[in-house]
Amino acid sequence: MAQQSLPTDLPRPERLADAFRVYEVDTTPEDGVRYYGEPVTESQQVLRRVAPRFRKRGYRVRLQREMGEHVLVATERSLGVDGVPWTNVALALATLLSTLFAGSRWYGLSVVDDPAAILQAWPFAAAVLGILAVHEFGHYALSRYHEVQASLPYFIPLPLNVIGTLGAVIRMDDNIPDRRALFDIGVAGPLAGLAATIAVTAVGVSLDPIRVTGGVATQIELGYPLLIRGIAAILGEQVVYADPTLIPNPVVIGAWVGAFVTFLNLLPVGQLDGAHITRSLLGDRTATVQTAVPFALFALAGYLVVFESGRAAALWGFWGVLTLLLGRAGTATPLDETPLGPKRQAVGVLTLVLGLLCFVPVPIAITL
Repeated sequence: MAQQSLPTDLPRPERLADAFRVYEVDTTPEDGVRYYGEPVTESQQVLRRVAPRFRKRGYRVRLQREMGEHVLVATERSLGVDGVPWTNVALALATLLSTLFAGSRWYGLSVVDDPAAILQAWPFAAAVLGILAVHEFGHYALSRYHEVQASLPYFIPLPLNVIGTLGAVIRMDDNIPDRRALFDIGVAGPLAGLAATIAVTAVGVSLDPIRVTGGVATQIELGYPLLIRGIAAILGEQVVYADPTLIPNPVVIGAWVGAFVTFLNLLPVGQLDGAHITRSLLGDRTATVQTAVPFALFALAGYLVVFESGRAAALWGFWGVLTLLLGRAGTATPLDETPLGPKRQAVGVLTLVLGLLCFVPVPIAITL
């Protein structure tokens, strides 16, 4: 057994024998430390037994199969940011540009005639990117708090789209220590994003609506969820006007993006926030909930075909297919399955209820 290159702060192979019988150890600068051996129990139980031993020494570990062999791969955990994250910066700038362009369409500006006019759409871009950034940094902050390795946010630009983005994500590449950490990380994003959405809505409905006579605003109808309508009503404002040439200030449309993204993120499937929350609350019973989600979305699409002339049916049909695929990817599994306390359970239920306030059956429809 080759152990001469094994770092002194890593567990010795014999210390893993209750879960993984090691017959060879290999160390490379690129791949970390690799323990070749045979599991003595199922894969998930192997990780639950050995990962805490690596974690307290500053390593994360994964179990994989290569060329017919089982391998425990241990790599050093890094909670900081090494150097300038150029990929994150480039994607953020690209998303800023794409949301500025999308906003210019809502304002009825022609960037073909006057390219500099795109800068006038900054309130819309600031609303969208602000909500997304607050959401993702909510995840990031709680990842750091629980010492779980996570990347900075990756914004996803979507040129020529009416909102200019597909949202943003962070990547967690670490073992989740327990249900509390999984819950806190999962719930922090939606709650932070909801707070930002409420603030942006309050600002947006207080601004003057705009008058449009052409362009995307006359071709698309947005359905505003109860969250946005309720805030507008509390402030004595409105988001739907009798005059068809009036639309809410595009800052409100930015809040609509935040609410829509929040609802989608709270679907309890795959690696979405809703799955992290429900997995923390329900444990393995989350699989039953996850199975029901695609069928609920397909049923919603069918309802819209029958009773709403098919408006938004394709959208929910697409998400039905997508949730089927996301469900196959699996959900994050914590190492420690100790149930959550009543306070976190209450926060989890409240978050899911607030997510329902972001739902509307027909969020967007083409009016041509």
